[in-house]
Amino acid sequence: MGAPLALLICSIVVAGLFYLDRDKSARVSKGLWLPTIWMWIVGSRPISMWLGISGPSSGAAALNATLEGSPLDAAIFEALIAAAIVVLARRGKKVNTLLKSTVPVLLYFVYCLMSVAWSPYPESAFKRWIKCVGDLVMVLVIVTDPRPVTALRRLFSRVGFVLFPLSIVLIKWTNLGVMYDETGPHFTGVTTNKNTFGLMLYVVAIGLAWNLFMVLSDKKAPSRTQRLIAHCAVLVLGILLLHGSRSATSLFCFILGSFLIFATGMRMFKNRPGRVHALCLGILLMGVAGGVLGGGASATAMGRTADFSGRTEIWAAAIASADSPLIGTGFESFWNANSHKVVQLLVAQGYEDISNLNSAHDGYLQIYLDLGWVGVFLLSTILIGGYLKAIKAFQRNRELSCLGLAYIITCAFYNITEAGFRILTPSWFSLLLAVISSSAITIGLIPSEERKPRTSSGSAASKTIESNDPVRPARVAFATGSSTAFQGPRK
Repeated sequence: MGAPLALLICSIVVAGLFYLDRDKSARVSKGLWLPTIWMWIVGSRPISMWLGISGPSSGAAALNATLEGSPLDAAIFEALIAAAIVVLARRGKKVNTLLKSTVPVLLYFVYCLMSVAWSPYPESAFKRWIKCVGDLVMVLVIVTDPRPVTALRRLFSRVGFVLFPLSIVLIKWTNLGVMYDETGPHFTGVTTNKNTFGLMLYVVAIGLAWNLFMVLSDKKAPSRTQRLIAHCAVLVLGILLLHGSRSATSLFCFILGSFLIFATGMRMFKNRPGRVHALCLGILLMGVAGGVLGGGASATAMGRTADFSGRTEIWAAAIASADSPLIGTGFESFWNANSHKVVQLLVAQGYEDISNLNSAHDGYLQIYLDLGWVGVFLLSTILIGGYLKAIKAFQRNRELSCLGLAYIITCAFYNITEAGFRILTPSWFSLLLAVISSSAITIGLIPSEERKPRTSSGSAASKTIESNDPVRPARVAFATGSSTAFQGPRK
């Protein structure tokens, strides 16, 4: 079977998945297509690469191309950001209230903007900061949707239903979805290397696992059987792709995140934040103990060598090449300014695999190199503050908080061996989504879990009340015959 026929069959499969997952009773705003398209791009390849438009691969011209970026990609991102800002402008009160509750995130973005001033390439750093703001804007579009929980479920479905089957086509029927090295073939799917592919799979698959858990928990969900079939099929496909990518960190994070979603969804954790704390603390202590007491054995168990597949040498060389321990090189600027220093140190140590080195393979170290200790501190406030808010939000909306907690914990682990706090990465997007949605729950912007109101026989269904949209839910309830009501945050 040729690639064109495989692509046609893939399109039919994708259409079938969307058909099985349909739910006319739960509508979301059309603005949700903006973060969906954003995630399609962030989770795969730039549009210019899909179209075969690539710049020089080496020399000074390659550096200039890296700094300037693709004009086509820049135009697409700017158009999406502008459209999202228009959507948010119509939700002004929600957005203002939400931003006031996410001060650590805003401080981090402000500091990133300030660091552009001391970057060796300020124009390039500023362009990258704009894209970073795009991540934040898209998250705000999702969280301020009139039906944020439903919007999240639709987002993961739309992204997974397209990127997972398309990856199969690229792997099986083209030469674009597989890469080879000394250890053998690795799946890259819709991305360009196994690590970015594994990252996309782990983030989206956790969202699909959460979707599946929500449908399993709601026995009265519309088209429940068909939706279970769709989500189970795509989730199994994602797990198989994760295994084929041979990205040990991503596979571990997916297992950990799925465990947290299903474990915290049990009744024993409901309204018991102390038990959730104990579970997360236990996971953290096991991770620290495994890394400190048996680092080599832990790395081997995850499919890596004792030096974490050469990462320890990269870490040492990058730290030795750092410009300023306090404030860093500048936002997303270290590798453009100092990659040659790192390469020289690695070559002196006999390290050979140094082609296209542009990552510290550690998220915390990457922040230190770009933003210094100030950046590491601000990032820590986001992680710790987000975790505490996710625990607090558990008492109000457990169904969404379990997803936020899974993303925060797995993102913290993922960045030990991969740089996942960088712009336009699914891990950074998921962390912002988890932190901001948890804040929205704690301030009552996202209502408590849906509950079925009592109705008398022969009477009309009770009106639907949603704290963040007093008009539309009631209209939808009467139009669809829904008897679902949202309960406001408990005091």
